[in-house]
This record gives sequence, C-alpha cells and structure tokens, in this order.
Amino acid sequence: MDGDDAQLADWRARALALEAEVGKAVIGQARVLRRVLTAVFARGHVLLQGDVGVGKTTLLRAFAQVLGGAYARTEGTIDLMPADLVYYTYISEAGRPAVEPGPLIRHGEDLAIFFFNEINRARPQVHALLLRVMAERSAQAFNREVRFPHLLVFADRNRVEREETFEISAAARDRFMMEIAIDAPADEAMRRALMFDPRYHDTDALVGSLQAAMVPHTELNGLAACIQRHVRASDALQQYALRLWQATARPQDVGVRLPDLEVAELMLAGASPRGMSLLLRAARVAAWLEGRDHVTPEDVQAVFPETIAHRLVFQPVYEMRRHEIAPALMDAILAHVPAP
Repeated sequence: MDGDDAQLADWRARALALEAEVGKAVIGQARVLRRVLTAVFARGHVLLQGDVGVGKTTLLRAFAQVLGGAYARTEGTIDLMPADLVYYTYISEAGRPAVEPGPLIRHGEDLAIFFFNEINRARPQVHALLLRVMAERSAQAFNREVRFPHLLVFADRNRVEREETFEISAAARDRFMMEIAIDAPADEAMRRALMFDPRYHDTDALVGSLQAAMVPHTELNGLAACIQRHVRASDALQQYALRLWQATARPQDVGVRLPDLEVAELMLAGASPRGMSLLLRAARVAAWLEGRDHVTPEDVQAVFPETIAHRLVFQPVYEMRRHEIAPALMDAILAHVPAP
C-alpha cells in the first residue's frame, strides 16, 4: 500500500465506526445515515426535510456530536434577522449597552458545525447571509472577515408546515450538496422502540451518550481532497454522468414519461454545473465507503436523487407539486438513461 491507500483505508474504518455510533441514536434510517455520512466526507452541506417529529434534529445533532470541532446552532423564527447570527446586544451588569459575538462567529475559525434548525421559518434575508457562509465559508463581522475553513452547515425543515414559513429559493437549495428526505420507520419493531423505550424519550441524554469528537475535524478537508484524487471516474462513467445531466433539463429526450404530466413542458431548468460537480464528489465518496478506488454507475445512482432533485427548477405551475414530481422524475431518468 502507498501512503494514500493506507490513509484512506484507516479513515474508511473511522468513517464506518462514526456511522455506527450515530446509528445508536437514530434507528431505521440506514439510507439517511449513509447519505449524510457521504456528504460529510465530501465536505458538502446537508439539508434534511420531512414531517414533524421524525427525528431530523436528533440525527443532525448526533452527527455534530461525533464529528467534533466547535458547534453552534440557531433556531429559525419569523423575526430572526441576519444580524442576530453575527452579534447580539444586551444591557450589562453595569447598566451599559454591550455587544457580544453571535452564534455564527463566536467560535471563529474553529467552527466545524453550524446547525440551522427549521431553516424555512427564517426570512430570505437570513438565507442570503447563509448563502455566503456556505459558499465562501466566511462572513463580515466587527469590521473584519471571519473565516470558517472547516465549516459544514446542517439544516432541517418541516415538510408539512406552511404557516409563518418562507420557501427556500433555488439559489439557496443549490448550495446544499444534498437534500435528504427522512420519514418515520416503517418497521413495527422500530416503531415500538421509539414509543416504549425510554432511551429515545430524552434526546439530550441520547445524543450526549454518543462518543464525542471521533475524528480530528481539522483533517477532514485534506482527507476529502485525497479521496477525490484517489477514486477514479472512467471515460464511460463520465459520459454516463453527462447524459444524466442533459436528461435533467430535457427528460423527454431520453423517453421519460410521467402520469398526468406533459414532460416536455415540465422543466424550467435542469441541474446546475455546481450540482453535477457535487454529484461526482459524492459518488467518489460513496465508492470509497464501499472500499473501491473507482466510481461505478451504482455509486452515481445511489447519490443522484438526494444530490440533484432539489436543484431542479420546475415550471411555476408544477412547483407546488415538487414533493411528488421530483422523486418520480429522478427514478424515471435513472431508468431511461442507459448505464455503461
């Protein structure tokens, strides 16, 4: 084994141990666990969406616990403003106005996880600030630029709530490497455990019981770069990915048909160049987690729905049906674009 091979083998074992540790707090979500793990080691931001109370916050808190580094969070509320992330003001014990750093900049360069709970309750102005933080890993505060070289943004949003919420713009969605749907477990034994096992009734104790800081977070950027260099994508695989990209913009050209829809009139825009780049980054990590040094079509297919669906822009008449159209379209594209 050369140096990279040995390092990647060691880190793969750590990654799988980390996944197993999070699995102690979140049951019945094996696919979701693997997708979040993939995004973490591809250094991509993660958005979870689902119904109320299915464990989105628990899952993201569990990952924050085991990943290590400084952690901060904020709650999305209708009155939250961008400045609330950067600083807060109060009256000191001396009776004078005082200013302290807000959750986003309090830890400076050591910030590793920023968790935005219920992001769709925050105003678009807040989303705009988050866009810069996610894209550039920096923010302006107190007349200086604060950089976050190790930062990942985790966010969640409820699928069913509409009152006092703001739709996340296409530009904001595109900054997330993955949007992952999470549903309640279908298995009866798992449902019984969630109902009757006291371990799952105290989220703070459950997350706190997990091993903290299982990996040195300052090494993850270098590891991610090593994975991308080491895991190859053949010419045939690249051509397959390019055909998938074209199909996201013009699904009718590959023969996609969906019930009760005119597919030729469905799309306003397909996946972005950023999205397709992130798709291949995620596919390389998926291959690495399976112990391979090359990407297979199955690796691309595994991460395609979560990496691409949220980037698609439908014609306005279809946007309100996104939650039902997007999964069907992803399945149809994968079924109609031949794999090498």
